[in-house]
Amino acid sequence: MWWGAMTIEVTHEPIDVERRRPERRRRPWDRKYRTVLLVADGLVAVVAALLIHGAYGRWAVALVLPPTWIVIMLVHRSYDRGALGLGTEEYRRVLRGAVALPALAAVAHLLFTRDAALLHDMTMAALPVVAMGLAVRCALRRRLHRRWARGQGRSSTLLVGPARDVLELVAVVRRGGAQELQVTGVCLTDPENATLIRQAGLPVLGGVGDMNDVVGALGIGTVVVFPAPELDASALRRMSWTAAAQGVDFLLAPVLFDVCAARLAVRPAGGVPLVRVQAPNLSRAARLPKELLDRSFAAVLLLLLALPMLLVALVVRLDSTGPALFRQPRVGRYGDHFTMLKFRTMRPDSEALRAELAPLNQNSDGLLFKVKKDPRITRVGSVLRRSSLDELPQLLNVVRGHMSLVGPRPPLPEEVEEYSPDIKRRLLVKPGLTGLWQVSGRSDLPWDEAVRLDLGYVDNWSTSLDLSILLRTGSAVVRGTGAY
Repeated sequence: MWWGAMTIEVTHEPIDVERRRPERRRRPWDRKYRTVLLVADGLVAVVAALLIHGAYGRWAVALVLPPTWIVIMLVHRSYDRGALGLGTEEYRRVLRGAVALPALAAVAHLLFTRDAALLHDMTMAALPVVAMGLAVRCALRRRLHRRWARGQGRSSTLLVGPARDVLELVAVVRRGGAQELQVTGVCLTDPENATLIRQAGLPVLGGVGDMNDVVGALGIGTVVVFPAPELDASALRRMSWTAAAQGVDFLLAPVLFDVCAARLAVRPAGGVPLVRVQAPNLSRAARLPKELLDRSFAAVLLLLLALPMLLVALVVRLDSTGPALFRQPRVGRYGDHFTMLKFRTMRPDSEALRAELAPLNQNSDGLLFKVKKDPRITRVGSVLRRSSLDELPQLLNVVRGHMSLVGPRPPLPEEVEEYSPDIKRRLLVKPGLTGLWQVSGRSDLPWDEAVRLDLGYVDNWSTSLDLSILLRTGSAVVRGTGAY
């Protein structure tokens, strides 16, 4: 069999299934990451114990806390292969451990020790140990992702399935930044579409029947299979056996790519494992904490930034004629209209000149209107846009309840009139000062990608997602990608 200039010889040796066990092809970074994390957790517990000892002068917690914390992390599966390097899931398991630590201390106090001082110290130790544990995981995860970005420690991956699904997953993975999976090649169920795969820069290594040979010849560590009419239950079962025999991870890609893992759960029915997709939780009760946090945090920011915002307004007025603030009708949650505020970055006659600049629109594939080096932008306006300082007056919109700190981009009324029913799902949540669209490339993104990100935010909203977007906003502003 020939793939390019490479010849692969396939031998068919009998396998003694009772005596021969497959040697799992570990992820290159797996064992070292797990070891470093285990040692770091031990050191974190020691430091936390010493802090408590320094505060209360008792040595018992220094002896008990380190092994207890390691056991709790093992029980909560913090070192499981499936959670390492994932960020949110790692952090969630550490937080569960922080809750378990005082609970376990209370049980030990009631049943065994009757030592109130030890119970107090173990309870007080929960805060520093979880804070340092989360910081360690964040640092290790960033270091791991930097290595992946350099092409180090990634898992050689074979994709098996239809060309269209392969291309969609590859596009999503590439947009997601540094990833563990490094696509080595593709085995197609529809080889007639091989040209599309090659145009995407991926080698086509054969069909479904060639998977076993490709895995053995190229040292594949992970196989990702896409559902297809050609792959029935029997075929998928045999493919999983083949992967298991060679010690390879076997992953079945979901039909829905934009559903976060937290919304997926396996529900057995008559011995059949069905995947449950949980509906997005957009109720008032679920969003009340976000509402309170948005308004209170925006109010604090307005107080802190009042003087700088006055200075920006003064500079805008001195730079060009017209008001300091730009007011524009936008559409909020459930289609309600509101007046959005920004520092003015364009000439007063900018709307009249828009028709003349239509041929220069960078987003001609959708409803957005963006022009690089827009001649309507003032000198100060270009600086404000690159630094995103023009968005600061929207803190007033957040305080008034029209907007949120994190959410989809606030659309214009004429844009909403062109929305399809699917796109109108963006209006189920408040628009935001920042969002997935803003931290993923802003105006450089095509319209369909901006829509995909906004719909993904609506469907997968959570407090942790909001926090991650807020943390990414700073670096996005510094880079200035897509800000024009």
